[in-house]
Amino acid sequence: MTHYQLVTSNKRRSWLVMIAFVLFITAVSYIIAIGFDYPLSIVGSALIFSGLTSFFSYYFSDKIVLSISGAKPANRQEHFDFYTIAENIANSQRLPMPKLYVIEDSAMNAFATGRNPKHAVVCATTGLLTRLNRSELEGVIAHEIGHIKNYDILLMSIVSVLVGSIALLGDWVLRSSMYGRKREEDRSQLDIIFFFLAIVTAILAPIISQLIKLAISRRYEFLADANAAAMTKNPEGLARALIKISQDQEPLEAANKATAHLYISDPLKNIKGGVATFKNLFQTHPPVAERVLALRAISN
Repeated sequence: MTHYQLVTSNKRRSWLVMIAFVLFITAVSYIIAIGFDYPLSIVGSALIFSGLTSFFSYYFSDKIVLSISGAKPANRQEHFDFYTIAENIANSQRLPMPKLYVIEDSAMNAFATGRNPKHAVVCATTGLLTRLNRSELEGVIAHEIGHIKNYDILLMSIVSVLVGSIALLGDWVLRSSMYGRKREEDRSQLDIIFFFLAIVTAILAPIISQLIKLAISRRYEFLADANAAAMTKNPEGLARALIKISQDQEPLEAANKATAHLYISDPLKNIKGGVATFKNLFQTHPPVAERVLALRAISN
């Protein structure tokens, strides 16, 4: 698949995901409105408010994330490898040069953000910049630029907005459930069924939507890895970088659950036991062993 076809496919997938989520939100809203005997206008207003709040967060995502992370602009002289590698890759891919930022933290990690390639940011920790060699660093930066090139940031931003809307709606419904408009004795059997269905929907909808978001995030990490291998012609560089990053058990202090999916590796280091199938459902990133295996399959 060519780069043009890949970008077109990602844009199409973005619209399909957005439409599917909108339909899901509509169904959830209808069930909640019927179950709690709320006018649809009230539920609609809540959705519009939560949607606008989430969209505001998306539109200014780069500034918000950089502010939360305490990131500072990179300097060409001080961060020469970081700057020149990003410049070379951006030029080779005919992309605008992303803004480069650095987080003063010994943990090893990096992320990309921004609403489109013209407003893109690549940020790395000082731990990553000092502990990787140039070929390994090139693989990491290419991975992040791969996210930018493929419009992964657009899709994940859309998904985050919609997931945020569902989470806020569910929280609002559960908090206000005690104020149902009908008294219990005034409810018909069908009303009671819808009431309990609305409660279950309000609880499960945010969980389901979050699982969808995490599944998409994991899939796009594999895609960005493959793009990085194609850009650098050196899959082993990124493979070695991922191994080093995974061996670093220091969590990134500036990261949180809301921004964890942005990073090349889980910055919270949520390494716990449990059944792999269920544990992996709630991970922001695929297992490093699987990513390394896929990269080395490319090199072979």
